Amino acid sequence: MKATARSMPRLLLALASIQNGATSFSPAKRLAPLPKVYQSSHLNTPTKLMSSTGVSVANDSVGASNQQISEKISKLKRVLEQEYISFFNPMVDAWYAEDVTFDDPMTSLSGVNSYRNNVDMLAGRTLMGKMLFDGAGINLHSVTGGEVVEGINGQVEISDIVTRWTLRVTAKVLPWKPEAVFSGISVYTVQPGGKQGVSIVAQTDYWDSINIKPMTSSLMPQEQYQKVPKSVAINDFLSQLKPEGFRAVAAAPELPYLLLRRGNGYELRRYPGFVGILTPYQRRDYGFGSLGAFAKGMNPLAPSIMKVWNDDNDGKDKVMMWPLEFTLPGQGSAAPSPPALAVEKAGEGQWKSISLSTRSESVIAVRSFEDAAMGPVVRNSDRELRELLKRDGLVPTEESSEYVVFAQYDAVHSMGKRRSEVWIELKDGGHPF
Repeated sequence: MKATARSMPRLLLALASIQNGATSFSPAKRLAPLPKVYQSSHLNTPTKLMSSTGVSVANDSVGASNQQISEKISKLKRVLEQEYISFFNPMVDAWYAEDVTFDDPMTSLSGVNSYRNNVDMLAGRTLMGKMLFDGAGINLHSVTGGEVVEGINGQVEISDIVTRWTLRVTAKVLPWKPEAVFSGISVYTVQPGGKQGVSIVAQTDYWDSINIKPMTSSLMPQEQYQKVPKSVAINDFLSQLKPEGFRAVAAAPELPYLLLRRGNGYELRRYPGFVGILTPYQRRDYGFGSLGAFAKGMNPLAPSIMKVWNDDNDGKDKVMMWPLEFTLPGQGSAAPSPPALAVEKAGEGQWKSISLSTRSESVIAVRSFEDAAMGPVVRNSDRELRELLKRDGLVPTEESSEYVVFAQYDAVHSMGKRRSEVWIELKDGGHPF
């Protein structure tokens, strides 16, 4: 999400109206109505190994072989990776055409200087950016595409480069300093030529929350994303700026995760491998009590993760798990070793019902719900999440249909808005991450 100076008066008016209590938009909800499908403005499906705009340039106009251009594309992809890591500080202008165009759901601009100023503002490197934003950061999940082939009549054909990312930024101009989160893809149209041998001539961004076309494959981004009216994007942005109100106290520090997607009605998260303690339970307060007594001195993490079997598996115990330790970045995808004290106590004496449990790194789909975590509420939230995943071309693991997993983050009997979620693990290859 990049907001240019052209769009700032509109944003400033929106932010000011929120601050003055004059907003007319509805409170943010986890499941917003899916935007109408606008067939006339959807992203063009590219020809195999062609730019989505059909751009191609003859070999003799660039004086380079396919192999040389492929090497330039590989270097460009590394430059993009570095730009994302540094939040475009610096932006390497030499890889962009002077008249490069940029379009995202809220903004359209052209020219490399406008492009750079736009990014600098969002990052707080301009005067207006310092006034409006803080803490901007972007996680790059992947860089794909850019294949080069010799087409008909000896032409060089370059497919679009596609990046997947998650962006966070704090609107510090508002007293409650809300954080806005956007995830999506950027589609780069690349041509041979320019200062580096190839150059970016256009970038088009799409957000996961508003631009995904229903019932399309999540593995084919240039067919899955479509353009929608800017008003849809503005409403999506504003919905994240409303104060949340009083929230319940968290039970413990949270198990960390990487947010892969903020979708329409759900999130996708990558959780690291972790080890925890597990107990069967009949009443949730008994489960909390047992694990709490066992974990004294071990610093367990939130959330409490419950698994309840579906109706045809009623004979199986409900189980509750508390995470204890997680795998640090760079240490692989497997779960870490459990704490020595947990190994010593688990399954022995008064702790015979408590066991150790491990989870490898996984991608989890998450949907929040606000009602009390009673059976009908949890199962209905699980059904809703499965419908959303099907809509967006995401595939759960086969075994996940046998049970419902839900998570609770708040201290028992705490007051305020509670945080509860249903979780569904996604199948390897059933998502684009």
